[in-house]
Amino acid sequence: MFKSKNIFLSFFLLIFSWQVFAQNECCVMKNKSFKDDEKLTFRVFYNVGFVWINAGNVRFTTKSEELNHHKVYHITGVGKTAKSYVFFKVNDKYETYIEKETMSPVRFVRNVNEGGFEIHQDVTFNLKKEEAISDKKVYPIPKCTQDVLSAIYFARNINYNDYKPGDKIPFNMFLDDKVYNLYIKFLGKEVIETKMGTYNAIKISPLLIEGTIFKGGEKMVIWVSDDDNHLPLRVESPIIVGSIMVDLIDYDNLRNPFSSVISE
Repeated sequence: MFKSKNIFLSFFLLIFSWQVFAQNECCVMKNKSFKDDEKLTFRVFYNVGFVWINAGNVRFTTKSEELNHHKVYHITGVGKTAKSYVFFKVNDKYETYIEKETMSPVRFVRNVNEGGFEIHQDVTFNLKKEEAISDKKVYPIPKCTQDVLSAIYFARNINYNDYKPGDKIPFNMFLDDKVYNLYIKFLGKEVIETKMGTYNAIKISPLLIEGTIFKGGEKMVIWVSDDDNHLPLRVESPIIVGSIMVDLIDYDNLRNPFSSVISE
């Protein structure tokens, strides 16, 4: 799906886009899972053979603003490679502006610098007209379409108790001037032990499109906290060469009690 070589933020944004919109969910969703000034930090590990390498960190922050007369959550995702990771340097920044009333994206901004390769993109969403405006071009999109970053926060409000193991939840995502129709398979619930602790978790697997980094199919597995925060806890996935693991390593200003914690 992704044309760039970034195995950090692009990867991490992709893994969250699984839950964007279930067809039997309402387009207008009330936020119950996060609040202003929430901060989440993740560490990305890259593996070839038997060695796990600290490849970099990704950090997400949330704050309230007003954009074009809309009260929005301005959410920023920043990904950087670790100083010790010498294979490929990344410094990426993604931003989304989500309308508070509907949890729908109003604007998406991407500024990517990956080993000298740069991408700059600014997308405006008009979901009432079912349009996305990118580089002065207008693209038709389905109702309830999300961008890769707004999808993270929209998805955290989905009630997984409504699904049975094996259920597939379809969703729409607009990226690189295209609409992708994918799904997430709900695998059930289990206990997961990560770098930070042990948690009760919801286990899912998204359908991936094969590209320059990821293998296609349902090979990626994601665990999110089984509480009202729905925090991503761990992600595991094979890539074209080796594999990647992503762990939540720090959090601040959660909206709800982190009740899925067994031990930290």
